[in-house]
Amino acid sequence: MARILVLGAGFAGLWAAVGAARKLAELGIAPGQVEILVVDRNPYHGIRVRNYEPDLGNVAIALAEVLDPIGVKHLVAEVEAIDAAKQQVVVGAPHGREALTYDRLVLALGSELLRPQVPGLAAHGFDVDTYAAAVRLNVHIAALGTRPASPGRSTVVVVGAGFTGIEVATEMPGKLGRAFANGERRVILIDPNPAVGTTIGDHARPVICDALASGGIETRLGAKVSAVDASGLVLACGEIIPAHTLVWCAGMRASPLASAVPAARDRLGRLAVDSFMRVAGVANVFAAGDVAASLVDGVHSTVMSCQFARPMGRFAGHNVVADLFARPMLPLRIDWYVTVLDLGAWGALYTVGWDRQVFSTGSEAKAIKQMINQKRIYPPRSGRAEDILAAAAPSVQPPPQYPAVIPA
Repeated sequence: MARILVLGAGFAGLWAAVGAARKLAELGIAPGQVEILVVDRNPYHGIRVRNYEPDLGNVAIALAEVLDPIGVKHLVAEVEAIDAAKQQVVVGAPHGREALTYDRLVLALGSELLRPQVPGLAAHGFDVDTYAAAVRLNVHIAALGTRPASPGRSTVVVVGAGFTGIEVATEMPGKLGRAFANGERRVILIDPNPAVGTTIGDHARPVICDALASGGIETRLGAKVSAVDASGLVLACGEIIPAHTLVWCAGMRASPLASAVPAARDRLGRLAVDSFMRVAGVANVFAAGDVAASLVDGVHSTVMSCQFARPMGRFAGHNVVADLFARPMLPLRIDWYVTVLDLGAWGALYTVGWDRQVFSTGSEAKAIKQMINQKRIYPPRSGRAEDILAAAAPSVQPPPQYPAVIPA
């Protein structure tokens, strides 16, 4: 039996597996001819972009719910090594190490948070990089009000003023408000750059700054953290900030396992893929999502986000089957780009284009952000194979739409 091995069950990996199952069904390939096997360290598909939210009750979806109805196998294991020459992947599973061979590989191991060697960060820092880490942070914050009064008890420091850091910071006043009945709270956003959201652009920055000011969020720009302990942190300039909570959101990189594939990588460690999601120069290997970089419109490279990971996964799944059976593959092209940034109680920011022109703000943008986070990026939950397979059609969704907009 031929095997399509999918590494990772995030936005790219899950949809690559479903897309492959859809293409096999379309071609009328008997179930006994090809095995699709998904390997992930977790038994669930995490809606990672929601990890900053206060309610994480619907963020982890059991893989069995989505994959079992369509006959896709899944294995909970840690990927340890990839040997593209031997077409083999070594994984560490509860039953021990195992070497998995493949006929086609889809690498979709995603990205991970950059964790610098700041003294005390590993022991005392929090993050929202994973579902488990996000749950840990929320439990910690909810319990702060039960601690004895002390400097920094109600202070949260967020390091990194990019997309993730801004969403984490603007949600914090609400989380602290629920933890402290007396309204005790302080939120500080730290970044080494001279401005908030340096990659977000000049059009959007005033909106973000307005939202931060509205939430009473302080900023320390041009600042670096030099040490962390349980009671606070020290900045490189010497300032000491008492804080019982530090959330690290500074920087992302592709899975280090991408380096096991002998191919070109960009500064983020992402593998270069063509429009069919094939890794350049490596036979029988496809990649999608945060671990891959593709010029989706011929000019701009994909961004580490579910906006690109989901279609990259769908096309990778379709094309890996087409390639296996010598059928025509479909190129992925995306001619639009939007960002929808949650800004907590203030609302949200919706931008369009690679220069991020402001399209709408406030409650209207918040409604579309909630629709994306709670509906648009979820797989079908009906348990019906036909619904799940249909959702993996190799197509690109149009930009999110809603009736009310605020003029830019």
